[in-house]
Amino acid sequence: MVKGWHRSPNTSIKQRTEVMFRSLNGLSKVIATALGAGYSPIAPGTCGTAVAVPLAFALRSLPVWQFALVVVVITAVAIWAADRADRAWGTHDSGRIVIDEVAGYLTTMVLVDRGHWAPLLVGFVVFRALDILKPPPIRWFEKNLPGGWGVVLDDSAAGVIGMAVMVGLDRLGALDRLAGL
Repeated sequence: MVKGWHRSPNTSIKQRTEVMFRSLNGLSKVIATALGAGYSPIAPGTCGTAVAVPLAFALRSLPVWQFALVVVVITAVAIWAADRADRAWGTHDSGRIVIDEVAGYLTTMVLVDRGHWAPLLVGFVVFRALDILKPPPIRWFEKNLPGGWGVVLDDSAAGVIGMAVMVGLDRLGALDRLAGL
């Protein structure tokens, strides 16, 4: 059995720790950029949200409570990844971080049909509008919460407001009418 270099008696704890932190930094960047969507030179936030649309569609068969649980897990991972990636890059709320858009869009879609193009598209527009305009209290989260918390929870707040808008549109029959076009 060949021993890995990381188990070599000649490898110091400091070297092992550095490798571990580089690996975690790399993983956090991959997650924070939503598998690279955040590196888009044009509208990275919109690209990050676009990554979430097929994910919401793929999870369409989950009951609401299971989809909501997935959203909570993605949001928690997003907070960690955004904080760690920002520290690795030496930035605060880098434009490359778009996992917050993924979490926010998925929050918007919790209570509506995720199996049809109309709610997916309307949810995309509603969420992006709220994320860009940042009406109160959304901006408060961004400005007052530290690190990854502020980066992600402002988008989650936009997602909660977006969810309310989507439920309203659904109750008014607007999503069904649009789907019938």
